[in-house]
Amino acid sequence: MKNMTLENIARACGGVYIGSREAAGKEVTGVVTDSRRVEAGYLFVPIRGARVDGHDFIPAVYEKGALAVLSEHELIDAAGPYILVESAKAAMQALAEFYRRSLGIWVVGITGSVGKTSTKEMIASVLGQKYRVLKTEGNLNNEIGLPLTIFKIREEHEVAVLEMGISEFGEMHRLAAMAQPDICVITNIGLCHLENLIDRDGILRAKTESFAHLTENGIAILNGDDDKLCTKRVVNGRPAVFYGLGREAKVIRTRDGEEPLAEKDIYATDVEEMGLWGTEATLHIGGESITVEIPIAGEHNVYNALAAAAVGKQLGLTAEEIRQGIGAVQTIGGRSNIIRRDGITVIDDCYNANPVSMKASVDVLAKAPGRKIAVLGDMGELGAAERELHAMVGRHFAGKGIDALFCTGMLSKEIAAAVCQCSEKTKVQECDSRGELLRQLLLYRRDGDTILVKASHFMGFSEIVRALTGEETSEAGEPAGKEMTEERAGEKA
Repeated sequence: MKNMTLENIARACGGVYIGSREAAGKEVTGVVTDSRRVEAGYLFVPIRGARVDGHDFIPAVYEKGALAVLSEHELIDAAGPYILVESAKAAMQALAEFYRRSLGIWVVGITGSVGKTSTKEMIASVLGQKYRVLKTEGNLNNEIGLPLTIFKIREEHEVAVLEMGISEFGEMHRLAAMAQPDICVITNIGLCHLENLIDRDGILRAKTESFAHLTENGIAILNGDDDKLCTKRVVNGRPAVFYGLGREAKVIRTRDGEEPLAEKDIYATDVEEMGLWGTEATLHIGGESITVEIPIAGEHNVYNALAAAAVGKQLGLTAEEIRQGIGAVQTIGGRSNIIRRDGITVIDDCYNANPVSMKASVDVLAKAPGRKIAVLGDMGELGAAERELHAMVGRHFAGKGIDALFCTGMLSKEIAAAVCQCSEKTKVQECDSRGELLRQLLLYRRDGDTILVKASHFMGFSEIVRALTGEETSEAGEPAGKEMTEERAGEKA
């Protein structure tokens, strides 16, 4: 790893190097927080979790060939060199910032309330038509996952596409300081993590903390149809690049009349949905128009494609390269992943949920053939308005033709009650547990059904997907080792 000698590492993270002078000049070959992933020449960072302390694994990683470790306390009879630090987590973040600064690479940082991971996949697919790309694996987008991704960048990579998720003020400052993006994409400002961020204005402030860490001449690419983002027309003295549906700027109603949103640089027209299997649209990019087939259902994925097109244009891709990249994108487990098994179709969207994404998923289900079954659970971290926001999702069922709703969870009762009021033809089955829900669902399903499975990750609905399909669902974003318990601390918006 470039410039990652032990002496440089100690200097970058403010630690004290303890070891031989000869070893101080050696470069580490990788950085991990999971002892099981240690290889010869690696640096091991021990994280203190809720149940397990990574320091307990230090003797084992030396045996596996680790070059050095960080440690928050002095080691007695250490089997190799180590760097004494006050906080291993803070030291890792400082080290990631140092390593990023040493790399001659384009970095695209992605945040937003909804669609970060799908947009990341779309951007990486587009840029992969021209560049050697490293992207965030799964959902490793927090203060531990992001530096681990940065440490995987190597000399051969030309672009890194990094997802950044937050749940509180100040967190984006820490993430963006590590990523130092050349391009910052914000997908939207929705309703999530309201416990800490209070309202959409708070979410806007928190997400746009990233602007302070854009590189010189860095560009912000924003959803021009979002009434909050459209106010950020100039970022660090440079015009923002906006994307959206339709050429004309949309308007919002104010007390003084109507106010136009930002004019869009990249936009889509002639959007035609093709059921569960995708969407066709015409994208207008800098005077050129191309027809693209987006192999993922839902209008929200047109926005993801537009964001990818905007990034591709900034990095010099041709319209044809952009078209091919959009057409080649693939879904990942837990995020609008469509699985056909045993006569049924399952829409696996169970990794995360908030009111905006849950309504979008219901819209996708509404376009499916056969009986339409929604399996929904609680959405987390919505603050004081959590019950009303769940009820809002239930009211969204009106007129959608959804045949059945199966739900479990204290807050999902609000979804069920609202569906009963506004959608009399929808069968509603409330269950006391996930196990009961699955038993009732398996009795109800029949060949030809399409079943949407969606809830916040803590509800464990991946078990439902696994039972319906027999497939191993993705736990993207989960750590590989027990000592990484801190990385499991919540989903990031």
